[in-house]
Amino acid sequence: MSDNLDELGEMRDNVIQSMKEHSLLSSKLETEDKSTLTIGQKVADQVAEFGGSWTFIICFFSFLLLWIVANLYFLGKKTFDPFPFILLNLILSCLAAIQAPVIMMSQNRQEQKDRERAKKDFMINLKAELEIRILHEKLDHLIMHQQQELIEIQKIQIDMMNDIIAKIK
Repeated sequence: MSDNLDELGEMRDNVIQSMKEHSLLSSKLETEDKSTLTIGQKVADQVAEFGGSWTFIICFFSFLLLWIVANLYFLGKKTFDPFPFILLNLILSCLAAIQAPVIMMSQNRQEQKDRERAKKDFMINLKAELEIRILHEKLDHLIMHQQQELIEIQKIQIDMMNDIIAKIK
């Protein structure tokens, strides 16, 4: 709980600093630096990107089709994986066993990116809210000042009308 409060305080301080400097907050929020990623994170992202593409689906379907056709028709009686395709099932199981955790790692990284993006959005929204409050205060001040000027002008006009009425009488 205190970590969340510290984090909120840090975000609030960043927003206040940005307002003092009259700078854009969005320009200060850097994008993810690819150089800080570990090899595992880079591999997980690449595997998830390839594993979730049409290229992978087409290549995988082609591999399965080639395997089945080669074992049923081209190799005849010298097949290395006869009809129930036990070796193919083993390869598919191993692929799924390796691919699933790697994709989950990539999803965890994406979730972390989403949390960071939400923090940045929160900071931008907070600054926008504060800027709007400042604008409201300025407008209120201008309206009050304008009303005071109008009242003074009205008093002067009343005095002038009284003078004109006095001269007419």
